[in-house]
Amino acid sequence: MNTPVSDLRHGIIPMSGRDPDEHHRAATPLELMFDLTFVVAFGIAADELAHYLAEDQVRVGVVGFCFATFGITWAWINFSWYSSAYDTDDWAHRLSTMVQMLGVLVFALGLSDMFASLDGAAHVDNGVMVLGYVVMRVAMTFQWLRAARQDPDRRTVCLTYVGYVLVAQVGWIALLVAKTGVLTMFLWAGLLILVEMAGPFVAEHRGTGTPWHAHHIAERYGLWSSSRSARG
Repeated sequence: MNTPVSDLRHGIIPMSGRDPDEHHRAATPLELMFDLTFVVAFGIAADELAHYLAEDQVRVGVVGFCFATFGITWAWINFSWYSSAYDTDDWAHRLSTMVQMLGVLVFALGLSDMFASLDGAAHVDNGVMVLGYVVMRVAMTFQWLRAARQDPDRRTVCLTYVGYVLVAQVGWIALLVAKTGVLTMFLWAGLLILVEMAGPFVAEHRGTGTPWHAHHIAERYGLWSSSRSARG
């Protein structure tokens, strides 16, 4: 039997928000593949931690691991909650998600340089890390902008996410260009982390927030936890 041409088309699906009471809402294959890239990044960070602990350089290992895992975990959390509310599974969503996956892999490539630079270097060598993180977050910004355009009832919420994400990315890039000392860099990084974390809090307290799905989120966190345990 020939498949109708209309069934082979993959057009854009309007983002009106998923039903938070939708039955049988489970993680999609794209989300599971997305998780695998983060498992790779987490694994590299854990390997670096183990290496520096074995060399009795506890400070370098712990500081580097905490810095790395914030970027990994925070990007994963942001996407997972967004996807719970606005996963349209059309080609635009898939493409922008794959760009984020590419950003995760770039981020992972820069981890070893960042750890090494904490061992007495004048400044933290986190250029590749920041590049990968910005790629992830810019793709996330595109997704929020798309949601803001197509879901007018939650436009303010979506644009709040956009604003905080962009401010933080400008800050990360500026901090990278400044090439400050290690202590100064981490002090400013702490401020930028607060900006990153304030975004969802402020956004979700505007109007009705995003239509995230409780069962979907519970499953996503469970799968994330089990995937990291399996890697360890």
